[in-house]
Amino acid sequence: MKNKILSTVLLILAVIVLYLVNLKYKEHNLNKVIEACVVAQKQTSKNFNINEAKKYCEKEIKARMNE
Repeated sequence: MKNKILSTVLLILAVIVLYLVNLKYKEHNLNKVIEACVVAQKQTSKNFNINEAKKYCEKEIKARMNE
């Protein structure tokens, strides 16, 4: 009985830790994806404007995240 309680507590603690890590690094991952998109836009575009590319990438990535 004591072993089941300990396992349950550890499982709940692990889920909480994973949730907190997800919250902390979600914005970091989003920024990395946007930067990669901007680099791809630079490589494929003849007339490149960094501000327009960043706005376009943010719009497209956030739209895909909401699907």
